[in-house]
Amino acid sequence: MSQHRHPGAPGRAGAVPALPDLPEATVARLPEYLRALHNLADTGHETVSSEGLAAAAGVNSAKLRKDLSHLGSYGTRGVGYDVTLLIEQIEFVLGLTQRRAVALVGVGNLGHALAGYDGFASRGFRIAALLDADPSRVGEEINGLVVRHVDELPAVAVQESIAIGVIATPAAAAQSVADQLVAVGVTSILNFAPCVLSVPEGVDVRKVDLAIELQILSFHEHRKASLTALPATGGSALTALPGASRPPKPRRRSARETARRRRVLPDRPGRHAGAAGRAPRRPHPHP
Repeated sequence: MSQHRHPGAPGRAGAVPALPDLPEATVARLPEYLRALHNLADTGHETVSSEGLAAAAGVNSAKLRKDLSHLGSYGTRGVGYDVTLLIEQIEFVLGLTQRRAVALVGVGNLGHALAGYDGFASRGFRIAALLDADPSRVGEEINGLVVRHVDELPAVAVQESIAIGVIATPAAAAQSVADQLVAVGVTSILNFAPCVLSVPEGVDVRKVDLAIELQILSFHEHRKASLTALPATGGSALTALPGASRPPKPRRRSARETARRRRVLPDRPGRHAGAAGRAPRRPHPHP
């Protein structure tokens, strides 16, 4: 197997080519591969096998190899993948070769935490502006940035070349903020507010709802508890849940009911000689 640099990846001169048409599932896994590769690079690894990278990213190796083949990267037999080169390839495809400016709107508890997170810078993003509608927040300094009023968004978007907007406001204000971001030309939004945003076609929204993620984990905890209770109850996972019941068993007819139904119901055609619609069967001429 030979390893190839993706056409147009860093180091190749000329115009930037069209990106490969990657499946959405592959795009969703590339950041996991990138995170694992950065960890490997930080610990001094120069190469990694597909099995090793797959384990670090939490996927199976066949899926990883297929994903990376979309990038034109196939590794080297007996050696694996070059960690530095693969980082370059994935960062190129994800558009991380330039640091994208991010505007964070809403600096309450969650927004304050996001504004102070140092991990964005090492992954290709720059928190360029903090904005809030609360006058008591405006002027506050967080991680070296001064919070500005959300009404300044049009000017900030131009000054900082904002590429991505992050919404960390209460749900009631999120749609208005999304409208303002779209109005100033932002076409990528990360929404932490617990609501669904309505945006024009061409605007990409990713939603992060921590409560929903916890509720999903709660379901799995509930299911595990239900399965643990099965040997004692003798039921299914569904019947072990509160309020659930087994479907009723069909009632068996008594001998008297069966005899009565036979007297009341007509014989089925063809069951006896002379039944309606059929001539009686003649005896066979030979014994």
